[in-house]
Amino acid sequence: MTDTIFALSTAPGVAGVAVFRVSGPRAAAAIEALAGRVPIPRRASLQSLRDPGEGPGKGAEIDRALVLWFPAPQSFTGEDVVELHVHGGRSVVAGVVAALSRIDGLRTAEAGEFTRRAFDNGKLDLSEVEGLADLIAAETEAQRRQALRQMDGALSRVSEAWKQRLLRVLAHMEAIIDFPDEALPETTVNEIESNISGLIGEISLYLDDGGVGERLRDGLTVAIVGAPNAGKSSLLNALAQRDAAIVSELAGTTRDVVEVHLDLDGLPVTLADTAGLRELGDSVEVAIEVEGIRRALAKAKAADLKMAVFDLTEWPNLDPATLGLVDDATIVVFNKTDISPLPAPAELSLVAAFKNIEIVAVSARGSSGISGLISSLKGKAAVRLGNAGEAPLITRERHREAFSDCLDALRRGQAAEISDVELVAEDLRLAMRALGRIAGRVDVEDLLDVVFRDFCIGK
Repeated sequence: MTDTIFALSTAPGVAGVAVFRVSGPRAAAAIEALAGRVPIPRRASLQSLRDPGEGPGKGAEIDRALVLWFPAPQSFTGEDVVELHVHGGRSVVAGVVAALSRIDGLRTAEAGEFTRRAFDNGKLDLSEVEGLADLIAAETEAQRRQALRQMDGALSRVSEAWKQRLLRVLAHMEAIIDFPDEALPETTVNEIESNISGLIGEISLYLDDGGVGERLRDGLTVAIVGAPNAGKSSLLNALAQRDAAIVSELAGTTRDVVEVHLDLDGLPVTLADTAGLRELGDSVEVAIEVEGIRRALAKAKAADLKMAVFDLTEWPNLDPATLGLVDDATIVVFNKTDISPLPAPAELSLVAAFKNIEIVAVSARGSSGISGLISSLKGKAAVRLGNAGEAPLITRERHREAFSDCLDALRRGQAAEISDVELVAEDLRLAMRALGRIAGRVDVEDLLDVVFRDFCIGK
């Protein structure tokens, strides 16, 4: 990290303000070259930026910018950092890039390199880095709150607390190994066994969360399924409040999955319109639609929730393929109330698949009943996401793997005889190393590139 790096940290394109970051040992030299002086630390200073290059353009004013100076180690990266808040026009941005490129010892940052330096310098641990990435990508309020908790170190604190308890148990084990001739007090044996048992119970409970954190981070997927011309695409457009899918009277218009992202009171939901379910022959002409139906069934199987759409004009002849997909994760939607009434509850109750299933009647084209369907969808989504309140949540598969590896090691240690002290101690060490992977304390070199490559340039 002897290089000094720079990058545009705001999104490209025309804007009121564009922010550049410079980080590294030559950050102070860079601002001196551009503005003539280094401002007071952590105080915004309006300064004229001038081209430091040679030739006719030397000294020409590029822009008047707010300059912020953060000397090490009190900065985001832990290095000397300069921020340049310039006007966001393309010419200004291009001028600043060209000027910074002409300063000796500076180079353009790679994707995620600022955050990587913050990690390497101990300003953020690995789970906090992931929280920052999630915060940048957050689309809903619930996602933002979860990302902020992780960025604040909530998950790290949980794993660190367990790690410290393991460390105390391991200290007892090491004492037994170092002094084998000493009689081991019964209270010590009981304490070791009790601590291992307690940690197993707590970590097991923590892992048994239904994947709430991952679901909240990625968003719930809702597959809209039904027979051709049941009104699935019209329903998707009504919920999205725009023409996201092509609507046609021709059966088989939707042949691939069409997805739309919604924010339901802060809960992220992805609606997936799928191909109509029907029996087809083996001719070449229908091969594409056959693939569309295969994808529809696969999406329905993988989705968190389903909306099974039925055409009211076809009552009581309900599509058997759609009926076969109805389960407790399904909202049954009867469409086309504008041209056909909903059957009486007594008639609906005769359909075995509808027992204890929520039924909503809508007119996708007329938007009648859409607000009720949205309320039902919100309720289902809230149940699936559980209590995503203030508790730190597992948000990535690597977190779950690390906690699972820790749990497996603890269970091996619990199953071993306490007299096999070396084996038990080794299992406890493996458990501690697994917990250390959460914050990136040990065994993370193979993870770092994967984590940081998801950042954009300038972050």
